[in-house]
Amino acid sequence: MRQLGAEKILYLEPMGEPEQKRDYRGYAIGILVTFVFAVIAGQIAALPFFSIMGIMILSILLGALWGNIVALPKSLNIGLGTNFSSKFLLRAGIILLGFRLNFADISSAGPSILIIDALVISFTMIFILSLGKAFQIDRNLAMLLAAGTAICGAAAIVAIAPIIQNKKEQTAIAVSCIAVLGTIGAVLFIFLFPYLPLNESEFGMLVGATLHELAHVVAASVPGGDAGSETAILVKLGRVILLIPVALIISFFMNRKERAHQETDRKLPIPWFIFGFLFVSLINTFQLVPEKITEVLLLLSTYLLAMGMVGLGINIKYADFVKVGIKPIGVAVIGFLGLLAITPVLLWIFRFFS
Repeated sequence: MRQLGAEKILYLEPMGEPEQKRDYRGYAIGILVTFVFAVIAGQIAALPFFSIMGIMILSILLGALWGNIVALPKSLNIGLGTNFSSKFLLRAGIILLGFRLNFADISSAGPSILIIDALVISFTMIFILSLGKAFQIDRNLAMLLAAGTAICGAAAIVAIAPIIQNKKEQTAIAVSCIAVLGTIGAVLFIFLFPYLPLNESEFGMLVGATLHELAHVVAASVPGGDAGSETAILVKLGRVILLIPVALIISFFMNRKERAHQETDRKLPIPWFIFGFLFVSLINTFQLVPEKITEVLLLLSTYLLAMGMVGLGINIKYADFVKVGIKPIGVAVIGFLGLLAITPVLLWIFRFFS
């Protein structure tokens, strides 16, 4: 028996070595692919028209094109690397995104911003979840669409997805819907600015309160000048801050049934990187890191997020969209229109506290 066991071990060890090497190669090639496409997306985003879309949206679109057009040999196993980017690098990017937040700036802007952001998030989450139930789409997919519309686009979606144990395909579909819809919204705001009876700050508030991605907000607020851009970014960052309490609330309601069936619940109810995001935001608020280093870390955050988006995009397959049908897109569109419909209330709050 010992001899047979030894022979078995001697037989298995040589077979394991090439497999391990191939796995490392898969990680390296997959991560390299996401990096290359993130750099390309960054270059495209620097062009006049494409700046509206931003590097995140372009990254996921490039990844989706690659994933549906190019068929690499399975022996390369690049899925290991692209999945690593869409999971770990994306979360690292979200943590470093905390360097954009300064709680002192938002606090000094007065109560109107947090009141508006709280109203936007609570209304949008409830409205889109109700639409999802009415349209009979998957509850988790509806939750991701609601979070992406209400809070901060793709970053909110990938932050919420682990809490609700969502399928990777649904995450990619939700990110795609929100990315395209936000781009259309940004173009419409830019076009409508001259015709809206709003001053620059009011225009910035509406942009920051209703558009999905930070890139959308930055691009769409340009017609409002410095005052419009500053207000838009402050309102948008207020929504980003509220990602943390929203994640806690979602975790409580989505996972309470699972906790009821467990005697002990040792798992953290929300992803650890949310706390990392909060910690980094506090570091930035107290200005513990020099400004030049912060700029470098924000650039790194942008490209880590972009690499994650490429990884998500590669997992988007045309068949997945066919499978879920038109209903999720309809929910996302109606949800965004519902958010736009409450803008008179948002304007009244903003003017009341100004």
